[in-house]
Amino acid sequence: MVRPLKRFYSAYSRDAMHLFGSLIQAARKTQKMSEQELADRTGVSRGLIRRIEEGDMKCEVGAIFEAAHIVGIQLFDTGPSRLASQIRQVEDKLTLLPKAIHKKPKVINDDF
Repeated sequence: MVRPLKRFYSAYSRDAMHLFGSLIQAARKTQKMSEQELADRTGVSRGLIRRIEEGDMKCEVGAIFEAAHIVGIQLFDTGPSRLASQIRQVEDKLTLLPKAIHKKPKVINDDF
């Protein structure tokens, strides 16, 4: 049986996820919503909501974003219509960039 690799995250990433989970928890409690209510509205288990709020790095990003949206946390600094415009701008930029990036092989000069 193959053992899964242990994933290591930077302190910054762990702190950011912990903060995000805490924001979701605070917004949920401010709205007097139970973990089960948020889980039902998000379409996930109550345990996953608990893990999200604890800052577990292995939670599915889609579930985290949906939970944040349901409790009213704005993920980006723009509204939905502006967000669609920004997505188009990024997609336009990506079409101009190369499809693949390859590093040039290092040329070794061994002439002595």
